[in-house]
Amino acid sequence: MARSWQSVKKIIPFAAILFALSLSLLPEFAHAAEGVTGIPAVTFTQDENGNGEYTVTIQILAIMTAFTFIPAILMLMTSFTRIIIVFAILRQALGLQQTPSNQMLIGLALFLTFFIMSPVLDEVNASALQPYLAEEMAPLDALNTAIVPFKEFMIGQVRETDLDLFVRIAGKQGEFAEPIDVPLNILMPAFVTSELKTAFQIGFLIFIPFLIIDLIIASILMAMGMMMLSPIIISLPFKIMMFVLVDGWALVMGSLASSFGV
Repeated sequence: MARSWQSVKKIIPFAAILFALSLSLLPEFAHAAEGVTGIPAVTFTQDENGNGEYTVTIQILAIMTAFTFIPAILMLMTSFTRIIIVFAILRQALGLQQTPSNQMLIGLALFLTFFIMSPVLDEVNASALQPYLAEEMAPLDALNTAIVPFKEFMIGQVRETDLDLFVRIAGKQGEFAEPIDVPLNILMPAFVTSELKTAFQIGFLIFIPFLIIDLIIASILMAMGMMMLSPIIISLPFKIMMFVLVDGWALVMGSLASSFGV
């Protein structure tokens, strides 16, 4: 619980930074309201070395646009996909249709993702975000630096066969000396494919004990001649009782975290 709270606290500075950046636009809008025709849409400043930056207004616009890609980034570059699929299979194995609810499962998967990804977020914060906020790094350089920890995490989880498959589909065999050199447009689908396979493997192992209970209950009902009574109704409380007795939620979440090397 304490470590999960620490993971949540690491997200707060990112939200505060984005909020502070949005507040920086308020004086410009207030100035425009006093009679100025408008703020410049694009202003490009170039230094003596030929490097340049756009105005804060355009940077904020880029940040707000990037927000639309957050769901895709969450699913394609983090542990979220494996976790939510395992939770969904677990709920189906228990025979529960709406409990826990989708919102509960997504929230639990989200915070478990923050817990697992906290080392990556720490590295991104130290190597890219803080230098950028201190104006020691250009935005594009900060973005390229921030991508590296995510690529290292994805490479640590992707199967070599899946990576080779998408490299071959892209027609770039032999062009990459190291896996870290593989671009994101190839690495992301390979990573998601590996995550789907791993999630279904874990879900299969979770399903087996509940399936055995269903078979036992169905056999007993058949032997007693109770053909019209649904085995699912009888087996449900036994599956819930077994899951609670073995501390199933802790086992599942612990196994998911350990599968990522946490």
